[in-house]
Amino acid sequence: MKLCFPVQDNNGVDSVVYNHFGSAPVFLVVETDSDAVSAIDNRDQHHVHGACNPLKALDGRNVDAVIVGGIGAGALSGLNRAGVKVYRAQSGSVRENVALFRDSALEEYTSQGCCGGHGHDKSHGQGCAH
Repeated sequence: MKLCFPVQDNNGVDSVVYNHFGSAPVFLVVETDSDAVSAIDNRDQHHVHGACNPLKALDGRNVDAVIVGGIGAGALSGLNRAGVKVYRAQSGSVRENVALFRDSALEEYTSQGCCGGHGHDKSHGQGCAH
C-alpha cells in the first residue's frame, strides 16, 4: 500500500506531517510492503484557495491513502473520487503515523472534519493554516 504524507521538509520517515494538504511543499510516499520512501514536489502548492487539484499536486502518482493534519473539502472530495482515502494524522513523524495506520488507529476524514479556509479551524484541536 502507498501512503502519502504532506511534509514541510523532506527528512525521510523522520519528517513531521504537515498541517494542510494543499500547501505542503513536499509529499512523501511510503510503500508499506517495502518501507521504501519517495518524494514528490507539490506542483499545485500555490493554487487559488478552493481550487486545489490534488491529483496535479501528486504529479499523477497513484497512492492508496493520504495522511495529513488538515485538508479542505475540495481536496478531500477530489481524492475520494479518485479512490484515495484520507486520514487525520496524529502529531509527530511520518514513521509514527505509519505505525498508527498499521494499527488502524487513525481516523478517516469526512467533509465535516475539513478545514474551513485560510483561518484556523480549531474544531478538532488542530490549527489548519496555509
